[in-house]
Amino acid sequence: MVEKCGSDVGGEVMVVVAPTAGDRPHQLGLGGGVRVVDGPAPPVELLQVVGETAGKQVATARVLVEGFAVLEPPVDAEEAAERADDVAALLAAFGNHLHERTAHHLGYPYNLDFDFSVLAQFQNFSINNLGDPFIESNYGVHSRQFEVAVLDWFARLWDLQQDEYWGYITNCGTEGNLHGLLVGREIFPDGIIYASRESHYSVFKAARMYRVECVKIDTLVSGEMNCADFKSKLLQNPGKPAIVNVNIGTTVKGAIDDLDRIIRTLEKCGFKDRFYIHCDGALAGLMMPFIKQAPKVTFKKPIGSVSVSGHKFIGCPVPCGIVITRLEHVKVLSTDIEYLSSRDATIMGSRNGHAPMFLWYTLNKKGYKGIRKEVQKCLRNAHYLANRLKEMGVSASLNALSNTVVFERPRDEAFVHRWQLACEGSITHVVVMPNVSIEKLDGFVEELVAKRSSWHEGKEFSVPCVAKDMGAENCLCSQHNKRSRIA
Repeated sequence: MVEKCGSDVGGEVMVVVAPTAGDRPHQLGLGGGVRVVDGPAPPVELLQVVGETAGKQVATARVLVEGFAVLEPPVDAEEAAERADDVAALLAAFGNHLHERTAHHLGYPYNLDFDFSVLAQFQNFSINNLGDPFIESNYGVHSRQFEVAVLDWFARLWDLQQDEYWGYITNCGTEGNLHGLLVGREIFPDGIIYASRESHYSVFKAARMYRVECVKIDTLVSGEMNCADFKSKLLQNPGKPAIVNVNIGTTVKGAIDDLDRIIRTLEKCGFKDRFYIHCDGALAGLMMPFIKQAPKVTFKKPIGSVSVSGHKFIGCPVPCGIVITRLEHVKVLSTDIEYLSSRDATIMGSRNGHAPMFLWYTLNKKGYKGIRKEVQKCLRNAHYLANRLKEMGVSASLNALSNTVVFERPRDEAFVHRWQLACEGSITHVVVMPNVSIEKLDGFVEELVAKRSSWHEGKEFSVPCVAKDMGAENCLCSQHNKRSRIA
């Protein structure tokens, strides 16, 4: 069973899986305490909110490790056999837990529909693509052949010739942003980073790491960069080059910054040949090329780098990403390393050599047609979800060319945790990925509506106003929609 412990703090509660001893015959006694696992989810997580700071809720998570402690193997043969049985039971229960969590995953942009069983044989090798992907090092257990093939595919996607680009497969989307902005900083050491307020947190992390001044640009209600504010802030710093982060899909609202207008603004403000643009395309960067009416992200325009996440739209069992830049630019970062017999131009030294194989396998399996089909499915299902929510009286919005459906934040943190929703202020979102079916969306909406009425049982409920976050046209509160009041 699931029970609450502790008290409500700021509207949130701690939720712990706490089965009773009679519910299941086996115990997982690997740590100091004994805990019985019930059903599909072992007691893995403990979510707690600890007060407020500057008016904002501060949440901390402490993973419950009881039963998961690392212990020395028993010397006694009988005890060792019992320990092996306990470990097997724990792993089986954890596998069930992951199945359950995957079934109720809607808030984060991960494609969970993949099967790499054909590549299982390679898990027996320590595949490390350390150093430059285009220069083979002395370490022979690598997968550079796969990595370069994947990089070639992405370079073609963004219109950069094979002899004009450089890139590598990163450990995550953040690393791609760190690399792209570092290249910009090295080209313009006295430059200023400009990024919209709705940019991914890694962009602001990069500014702190590199000790670069960062100017935050206001956004439109859609989440897109406000180019009027961008122009105003550029003109406040006419003597310093501009390093601009352009979002190809913002984290919360899936908004696409207007790349062409940003370039025009830079040139009109006197920054011609004095700017570097990095395009953060974590999720949508791989979707845009397959949408006919989408603005084109291409190196035929004066951009410096593009990064995407490999574990998001493509889908991968390990976090990874791709960053592509111009070959002429990366030279400012390159250093020959005798120890590796290779060149250092990446953020990380050792790099996962399995990830390129996963990406290579998926791209070969799906191809352009397969990816285009999945993009169309996601956009279609996202429109379906947005319309269903509105029909049920839930304020919702969906940006053009986006698969991110934004809606009012549920008032029950247990529901948020169950569906793994990503929340910000008064809103949350569902990212409709290839693995998300209409049936799953229907189940989610039905549960949300049923829970929503119970959260206000015995009271008249008014739809909360979210016009500031989603626009008046998408808000169903009493002020913006006369039919919004429901009993």
